[in-house]
Amino acid sequence: MTLKSFFLALLLCSLALAQSSERNSPDSKEGVSAKARRIHDSALIVDTHADTPQRFLDEGFDIGSTHPNDIGHISLDKARRGNLGAEFFSIWVDPQTNQGNYAKHSFDLIDSVYEQAAHHPDRMMMAFSTAEIERAHREHKLAALMGIEGGHSIENDIRLLRDFYRLGVRYMTLSWSNTNEWADSSGDIDDPKVQHHNGLTDFGKQVVLEMNRLGMMVDISHVADKTFWDAIATTKAPVIASHSSARALVNAPRNMTDEMLKAVAKNGGVVQVNFFNGFDDENFRKALEAQSKDQAAAIQKFLDDQKAQGKPVDYVQVDRIEREWMAKIPRPPLSSLIDHIDHIVKVAGVDHVGLGSDFDGVSGATPQGIDSAADLPKITQALLDRGYSAVDIHKILGGNLMRVFRDVERVSREMRAAAAQDSNAVAK
Repeated sequence: MTLKSFFLALLLCSLALAQSSERNSPDSKEGVSAKARRIHDSALIVDTHADTPQRFLDEGFDIGSTHPNDIGHISLDKARRGNLGAEFFSIWVDPQTNQGNYAKHSFDLIDSVYEQAAHHPDRMMMAFSTAEIERAHREHKLAALMGIEGGHSIENDIRLLRDFYRLGVRYMTLSWSNTNEWADSSGDIDDPKVQHHNGLTDFGKQVVLEMNRLGMMVDISHVADKTFWDAIATTKAPVIASHSSARALVNAPRNMTDEMLKAVAKNGGVVQVNFFNGFDDENFRKALEAQSKDQAAAIQKFLDDQKAQGKPVDYVQVDRIEREWMAKIPRPPLSSLIDHIDHIVKVAGVDHVGLGSDFDGVSGATPQGIDSAADLPKITQALLDRGYSAVDIHKILGGNLMRVFRDVERVSREMRAAAAQDSNAVAK
């Protein structure tokens, strides 16, 4: 080799190394490498929980808004920047402020999601199946799905459950933080003033089976431990935890024990990790618990003042107060969230974990760097840094949820076909 050829080869090698370093090292602006960005942008990303409908209804928020001071987690621009492909919008009815109107308020929230999709048909579409999620992805639109957060919305009427399915609801959390008439909640399981059922009642088990028949995913986030085990024993389809983390890392009753994680894996289901700092970081949880009484008192004073003035109370007003209190606690690093993904992978397997952000429902208390859906690529970078392959990252970002959803659709078809055969046999 001549001296000239040697230096030319050395130059080419240096350029190759520089390009490789550029591909794998985080970008100075976003902290996301070119390699992570490619993996992220090639994925179908599904988030199973966002409380944005409260903003649609109470704030008049337009998901197409580009207001620079918008502090919300979800908008069409933020979703596009984060390559969010499908969002399950939470249909959550506050049981205290909507007594006697659970179903009506649920319908109002559902209508608000439809209205957003109608206003932005070029960028967003309603989706009711895995096939429609994939279609939206091909058309570069946000797939809008819905999940009811709290079985109290069906008002103990299984016909309302069917109505909600017909309107597009594709999962229901069996309970919210309140125990309803047929399912115990983790939120009040230690409250002696609340009448509990030792898990699911017989009607609650009927609800689970009807959800299986309809093709509605059974969501076990928020439920009491006994309710979880009853649901696992009853369901004929895989379950989801739409927004829960690991109790071994953070001792919150909303989180799932290792035994529960293993049971979900055996069931074929998936645990969608919550982004809320109080469920992902033990120090944050303890600090939040220490100020909980003062925070609750501040909120109650506001509610009382509003009531005395004859003024209604909405979600956005309470969220503003909660944000002020959350801001007093330092935000933990993103690694706290990734630790929960790691733990669930270790206990249940990489096929049984996903993302359930709780965006717009956690009063801004997300880890450092995760300020909106636009920051989702940072999760891909963090997973890549921990040695996850592109295939496994795609599973976590949405593939696992899509598999479970397909299984739920399959079980529904099988149950309906079996019922039709039984009906025909009786007719003959």
